[in-house]
Amino acid sequence: MDIQPIELDLLRSLQPLAELEEERLRELLSMCHREKLERNSNPFRIRDWYGQLLYLIKGELMLQFSDRSTMVVVGGSEEATRPLGKWGLPTISAKAITQIELVRFDEEMLDIMLTWDQLAQLKMVQGQVEQGIAGEGVSSTDWRMMPGMFAAQNLAHGAFAALPPAHIGQLLQRFQRIKVRRGEEVVRQGEAGDYYYLIESGRCQVSRMVAGTPLLLADLKPGDAFGEEALVTDATRNASVTMKTDGILLRLDKHDFVELLRAPLLHTLSPAKAQQHAMAGAIWLDVRCATEYKYDGIKGARNLPLDEIRLAYTSLDPKKEYIAYCQSGRRSSAAAFLLSQRGFRASLLEGGLAGGLRWEDGSDKGVRKS
Repeated sequence: MDIQPIELDLLRSLQPLAELEEERLRELLSMCHREKLERNSNPFRIRDWYGQLLYLIKGELMLQFSDRSTMVVVGGSEEATRPLGKWGLPTISAKAITQIELVRFDEEMLDIMLTWDQLAQLKMVQGQVEQGIAGEGVSSTDWRMMPGMFAAQNLAHGAFAALPPAHIGQLLQRFQRIKVRRGEEVVRQGEAGDYYYLIESGRCQVSRMVAGTPLLLADLKPGDAFGEEALVTDATRNASVTMKTDGILLRLDKHDFVELLRAPLLHTLSPAKAQQHAMAGAIWLDVRCATEYKYDGIKGARNLPLDEIRLAYTSLDPKKEYIAYCQSGRRSSAAAFLLSQRGFRASLLEGGLAGGLRWEDGSDKGVRKS
């Protein structure tokens, strides 16, 4: 198989990638691959695509679904802008009518990027509203455009990877942005822990005094975090952190760190429990993008994308119970937290749709059919 990089214009045409800013799409370019398969081949037998989103970009592919119906997908058509397998019914077989080309990338990475981008957009809209009320001086920073620490790889594997997704919106609001100078000692060994830090830009070094001699422990770069150990253990700082260059840090005070990171509180429902609540009157909230909801949303669910929740509070009934869901549970955990903060009875579906939601009789009749 010939694997080649793909073009930015192609990513712009795919759903839900089209929801991402161009900067994010450029990041995805290095994470995507194009594959060519021969006529009569079955892509699902050639490789296990678990965890990958797969799109047909050239050629014709016949799909057979679990109800024995078939469909021919043509590269470049509207149907081909959706990932294979996201058709509401399980795909049991596929056959390339012509030579075909596929593009693939990691579904987890995309979900992370969509989560952060939607929450950053939500925060920016909120800042703009506050500016209109309070006048100048209120920050409406577009966090999506920040360099370094908000790169996709850092969100997936760096400082933010271990943070509870439900609290992302609150974190963006409570972080303080401070400028630091080269040579400035941000954290001093032996002092009490007061802040948790994330490096937006610049570099610093971690050192510890051992027998009166400074021992260099690590060099930190944008996207790295420091200061958490003392806050978690309620101990004094066990090392010092000094800036090697000028930079910008985001800091979170101890109270907010404990509240948002050390003791997150969320109400999660298993698929079975969620279905019981829904049958008793709870309302499903699909907090994914409209293009995701359109093809495999739960029947009867209301589509309320995560980045629109703050604008929709007045349209929700405070007497009702809400069950938020998304693909993985990442965005729905953030949505459930935001709703709970506003006094709504909200929970999230454990594992999201990727967790294999099925009704008690074993069917998937709760999932929308395309």
